Amino acid sequence: MSERHKIALLGPGAIGTTIAAALHEVNRTPLLCGRTAHAQLILRHDEGEVTVPGPVLNQPADVTQPVDLLFVAVKTTQVEECAPWLASLCDERTVVCALQNGVEQQTQLAPYVQGATVLPSVVWFPAQREADASVWLRAQPRLTLPDVLQAQPIVAALSGTRCAVDLAADFLSVAWRKLLQNAAAGLMVLANRRAGMFRRDDIAGLTLALLHECLAVARAEGAVLEDGVPEEILAGFRRAPEDLGTSILADRQANRPLEWDIRNGVIQRYGQLHGIATPVSDVIVPLLAAGSTGPG
Repeated sequence: MSERHKIALLGPGAIGTTIAAALHEVNRTPLLCGRTAHAQLILRHDEGEVTVPGPVLNQPADVTQPVDLLFVAVKTTQVEECAPWLASLCDERTVVCALQNGVEQQTQLAPYVQGATVLPSVVWFPAQREADASVWLRAQPRLTLPDVLQAQPIVAALSGTRCAVDLAADFLSVAWRKLLQNAAAGLMVLANRRAGMFRRDDIAGLTLALLHECLAVARAEGAVLEDGVPEEILAGFRRAPEDLGTSILADRQANRPLEWDIRNGVIQRYGQLHGIATPVSDVIVPLLAAGSTGPG
């Protein structure tokens, strides 16, 4: 890498592999960086599969120049350990697209990206890693980005790919709506069940109670969301395939650290800040935290 690379991807998991495959299909194959070396990435979808040639670099020292555009698809629990990667891949000219959960991506990444511009995104597609390390894409991939000038390098990179990009003038509201969906998915960890669990009436009632307190917090943070959003999110879970999982459930079943704080703890934290009662979160957040780090 004697010249500045145009596009790189850090974190070739389910979401990262999907983006890498979308770019590869239009001859914009990114530099692949991650914790584990792989010769290639494989994305499976309804029409077939895409093989992205590697290698996946697994040493930050292998990167000799920052890149123009970096897609960051590591979990928020891994950001600190990825600091050497971010230092190698970023400088003040880099645009970083955070393919991460939550509403705090910019705050979390800013200390590590060497003055790069960080753009949050909302990821709207289910993809899951299979036992053979391939990724199964279960819906049309789509991202939402803030409608700002700095988003244009990301729009250009994904132009003409299988991944659609929406630009939102009110990105805050879009991000909080997705956070409500992620917060409800935390219940799947506690039940150790996939989306079919939401078809139970008792789980539906609990989910709505959680979503209504999340809605109150989101509105206090400035999100403009209609009263019917909790019911819409619940209906989406109930329509989903019974075997549809979520990343936080996969992490729990693999005994990995959970993104409990940025998906559920944030509701409790911001609720306290605004004086909003969050009784459901006050129960499930400690359970998720304990399931993540113990002890026990």
